[in-house]
Amino acid sequence: MSRSTASRALNDDAYVSAAAREKVLAAARDLGYSPNQAARSLVTRRTGAIAVVLSEPESRLLDDPYRAAVMRAGYRELADVGRQMVLIFSDIREDLSRTVRFLEGGHVDGALVFAPHRADPLPKALRLLRIPVVFGGQAAGIRRGVHVVDFDNEGGARLAVEHLVASGRRRIATIAGPQDQSAPIDRLAGWRKTLLDAGLDPADLAEEADFTLSGGANAMSALLARHPDLDAVFVASDMMAMGALRTLGGAGRRVPEDVAMVSFDDNVTLAPAMDPPLTSVHQDPREQVHAMVETLMRLLDDQNLKPRQHVLPVSLAVRASS
Repeated sequence: MSRSTASRALNDDAYVSAAAREKVLAAARDLGYSPNQAARSLVTRRTGAIAVVLSEPESRLLDDPYRAAVMRAGYRELADVGRQMVLIFSDIREDLSRTVRFLEGGHVDGALVFAPHRADPLPKALRLLRIPVVFGGQAAGIRRGVHVVDFDNEGGARLAVEHLVASGRRRIATIAGPQDQSAPIDRLAGWRKTLLDAGLDPADLAEEADFTLSGGANAMSALLARHPDLDAVFVASDMMAMGALRTLGGAGRRVPEDVAMVSFDDNVTLAPAMDPPLTSVHQDPREQVHAMVETLMRLLDDQNLKPRQHVLPVSLAVRASS
């Protein structure tokens, strides 16, 4: 049969008979044939690949349970829509130029970008790309004109603090995440506003840390030194909460009897396994990545899709720590 008929059959085109399609597919199976993606891309202008860009040091990414969950979710969600994931770590300035050149070079059809730091130059650099880009979390330095999928970080903090207030706690401290990132900034703002709404004073009850176990432990030590009478703590991530729990145990403070604790993330491998099991604000990385992939697929069909900020709801998973 003709090349055009074989091509239509292999590409599942409607304009080919069922009999011809079956003959072509049978021949392809017998020959072990698979289409040449590079040649196909010249015609379709699509590579079948999507970049997942994480703008953090790779050592921190691989130790961060949340980012690890994002990478797993990216692989699965893209596989579900027939796309291959290309994982890119962008940390130092040399990485920035390499990343932009790669994305501009026609190697991928679009990008899902996680660039949390407000001083990060990556989001602004990516605005000039001709491929569609969707950001996971607020894009650093860009207020409009981009597609963003984020969680309700301020609302999640409010849920956490209202839960602690309702349980009778009055000296509610917080271990905040790095204040050069939008998510921990919003979580800190939610903690502060909720305390003020409850008539409680947040002054000097916040300590910043870096989303690591040791950062949480050191921040908890500093808070106890300043406020030995604190009776609750809201922690901006499960990993930091693990460090804070160790510090409280070492100081002879019982959780939740002496100090109640609520965290953020509800990581499936961390929060339920802690001693005691950790009350945590639930956010699902796969839900975020699913929404990002869905938006990206729509952008590939319609480049003129109006940019929007898609904020996903969160909930509170209550366990023994509070």
